[in-house]
Amino acid sequence: MSRESPLPDLAALREEYAAGGLAEGDLAADPMTMFRAWLAEALAAGLYEPTGMVVSSVGADGAPSSRMVLLKGLRPEVAVGPEGAAGQEPPGFVFFTNRESRKGGELGAEPRCSLLFPWHPLERQVRVDGVAEPLPRAEVEAYFAGRPRGSQLGAWASPQSRVVAGREALAAAYDEVSARFEGRDVPVPAHWGGFVVRPESVEFWQGRPGRMHDRLVYRRAGTGWRTERLAP
Repeated sequence: MSRESPLPDLAALREEYAAGGLAEGDLAADPMTMFRAWLAEALAAGLYEPTGMVVSSVGADGAPSSRMVLLKGLRPEVAVGPEGAAGQEPPGFVFFTNRESRKGGELGAEPRCSLLFPWHPLERQVRVDGVAEPLPRAEVEAYFAGRPRGSQLGAWASPQSRVVAGREALAAAYDEVSARFEGRDVPVPAHWGGFVVRPESVEFWQGRPGRMHDRLVYRRAGTGWRTERLAP
């Protein structure tokens, strides 16, 4: 066994952020419009997994847990006028998961959660605090039907977050469901679903020199939003 290479002095590692700034005048009227603009810039910059987000939930014992998932939709699907306009869907961030996984169980019992989009190459973060709501079954079925077949089979084969005997057991489970659904469409498992996180606050973080970062946050205020600047 080769010797491990020593790590550098972690305390000495630092990066000076100087890509840009974020002023109050740069903010859109609502956080979803602002988020769409930043997401478009992350996509245009070619970031790896720009829709990757950290979802943090809390267990019954009060212990937090975090994991990466992919953002699969925004609410409303199209920005249509100011927040609170008649008939406009409330804002939200959509993702899908096994409802019997750790995150699925925790969000089902305690829907308060947080999201984090870590766009490091742009020296940006977006932080969301909100409440998770289960998605309607019809929406889950429509999304599941468009997934690659391998992912559909994996949703059946994997008892997500549970202890398994080994890789061979997972492969055997995958082969079993592959044979079961051979020649026909793969239905949505009863335990599979999705959530929309309705934001209560959305913070936009832009790195700045000297660690004097810009942190501007939207907070719920009735049917609209108020904005505040936080110290870095």
